Amino acid sequence: MPEMQKAKETIISAAHRLLEKGFLSATGGNLSVRLPGEEAFAITPSNFDYSEMQIKDVCVLDFDLKHLEGGLKPSVESGMHAAIYQIRPDVHTIIHTHQVYPSTLASIRTGIPALFDEQVRFLGRSVDVIPYAPSGTGMLKKTIVKHIGTHHNAYLMASHGALVFGDSMQRAIHNVEILDKCALAYLLTLCTEKEAHTIPLIVREVAFAKLKKDQKKYSEGRH
Repeated sequence: MPEMQKAKETIISAAHRLLEKGFLSATGGNLSVRLPGEEAFAITPSNFDYSEMQIKDVCVLDFDLKHLEGGLKPSVESGMHAAIYQIRPDVHTIIHTHQVYPSTLASIRTGIPALFDEQVRFLGRSVDVIPYAPSGTGMLKKTIVKHIGTHHNAYLMASHGALVFGDSMQRAIHNVEILDKCALAYLLTLCTEKEAHTIPLIVREVAFAKLKKDQKKYSEGRH
């Protein structure tokens, strides 16, 4: 299936790019891509070093987590990815990282307010903290599902890491980069013990409206 092969290639290329940028390391985190027109997705295997990962190692599952292709064990967060795709039709790519700056904020349960125009335009009104649940569990999947209906494209997972969405892999990678910038800027602001000023409310709402318009377009399949 051409789309399946393309999705696998996309994941490997993105994993290597994110590894080079320092957003992924060793085996932490996971990436997935929705298969167009199918109730299925490609996802990175469990506990596999990104630097050694090849196209043949990528797993393909349906939304019931049935193996369609790939002999390795898929990521333990596969259930979370499947649930997100079912709830958020605008999401075509999911990247979960343990990148340092967002993970630091996640460890102190502190979300990021609307600091920058670009942040709201692509990530949402704020970057909220999703309550803690153990990795790879049904509890985590249920907790994630309860908190991703805000139209946002980035979340902090308490004591865990970051969860980022995109309508394409390129957009998702850009969103990872925006999140990293915002997390670092907010951490430095907190260190000054001065007030962090957010963008004006009207600007925030205009930017967020553009994000929702994009999401509607991609959820209708015009990708």
